[in-house]
Amino acid sequence: MNTNEIVSKLWNLCNVLRDDGITYHQYVTELTYVLFLKMLDETETDGQVPEEYRWKSLTSKIGMELYSHYRTLLNDLGNKGTGLVGSIYANASTNITTPANLEKIIKSIDALDWYSARHEGLGDLYEGLLEKNANEKKSGAGQYFTPRPLINVMVKLLDPQLGEKCNDPAAGTFGFMIAAAQHVKENNNSYFGLEPRVVDFQLEEAFSGCELVPETHRLALMNTMLHGLKSQILLGDSLSSIGQQMSNVDVILTNPPFGTKKGGERPTRDDLLFTTSNKQLNFLQHIYRALSPKSGKARAAVVLPDNVLFQDGDGQRIRTDLMDKCNLHTILRLPTGIFYAAGVKTNVLFFDLGKELSNNTKDVWIYDLRTNMDSFGKRSMLNEGHFDGFVTAYKAKDRLNVQDERWNVFTREQIKAMSDNLDLGLIADDSLNSYEDLPDPIESAEESIVKLEQAISLLNEVVRELNVAKGGQV
Repeated sequence: MNTNEIVSKLWNLCNVLRDDGITYHQYVTELTYVLFLKMLDETETDGQVPEEYRWKSLTSKIGMELYSHYRTLLNDLGNKGTGLVGSIYANASTNITTPANLEKIIKSIDALDWYSARHEGLGDLYEGLLEKNANEKKSGAGQYFTPRPLINVMVKLLDPQLGEKCNDPAAGTFGFMIAAAQHVKENNNSYFGLEPRVVDFQLEEAFSGCELVPETHRLALMNTMLHGLKSQILLGDSLSSIGQQMSNVDVILTNPPFGTKKGGERPTRDDLLFTTSNKQLNFLQHIYRALSPKSGKARAAVVLPDNVLFQDGDGQRIRTDLMDKCNLHTILRLPTGIFYAAGVKTNVLFFDLGKELSNNTKDVWIYDLRTNMDSFGKRSMLNEGHFDGFVTAYKAKDRLNVQDERWNVFTREQIKAMSDNLDLGLIADDSLNSYEDLPDPIESAEESIVKLEQAISLLNEVVRELNVAKGGQV
């Protein structure tokens, strides 16, 4: 039995819980509570859990006795557990209301082919479950799942090295950092022959992050453990003072949450030059401020929506500051449909911390992977092959000689003349020349709704700022 088959079997157990009214996300959380104990049992590392709460305590009970024991287990491990155990079960409670359903899940998990799962990688199995959850959960509430092919391409292009500190200030389930850790390990012979202190650094300090949502933080900790890492993942908001702890980083890979702060709130930290209710603009500031000037090659790749490229006011000032302090050398215009909120248009910004005090951006290269592309979704999945043209252009020693209509360059002077608007580089849309190939009306309507919501949000921000300027009520 391979990993995909085990993932399918585990995912199908969710059907058992439908009568309990449990959502997919609640199911993944519930499964994490149970799988954590099973994984410790399989890896013979369950000494960190009191004996009365180990995996065998679940398989030796049935019915109401099992259900009562499970609830006690969650409560005690959450309140008395220490270290990773305490973090995994913090504020844990069950959404299962039928003892027979809990019993079936535990028996089904115990009966799976765990020898094969260990051989293929327990971390890959768990990530498969997280991806299933993302595919089913369409209403992201601002939390967008980053497709694995995109993560892999971003990691390969930034090419994190042994000894570098990598960070994701919007960690989610820690997918970027796990991919970065695997990249470094594969490029260094699985750390074979390295000094213990070097290996310890890679496992404990090289990869870090911060996640705001407690439930997602729990999943990130589980994901990290199953990939053999002991990374620090802070629980909190990177736009608060906790974010100031994440500094002097060599590599940042991230997909910050989209949207605006509720009620127009601004960051509570005091070290950002420009503060706005637009979360992704604040995250962008955090990212280029957190890069370390010591190594001389600090770099970042960040997924951001289109409005970051063209928003006026603070948006323009932040883009100007970014291009002044950093070398914003490449922008990838991503295709639509790869995220689970309809109509969201996104980009990846690649930049290096500048070596000069100012004026570090000279040219911005833009690759249009959006226009005249297939519509991606559940039926047409994105894969790494779709990025081949971009990767070739990105890595070219002489970018001017790349023969690709999607690849364009704009000088800093040209961008300044356009008020530092970076909404550039899109090629001619062939579909506009054919009445037979008009956009899907539903997708067009959804996209219009998203744009209207963004416009309303920006107008609300302007009104709030005017009120503040006049000394009025926010």
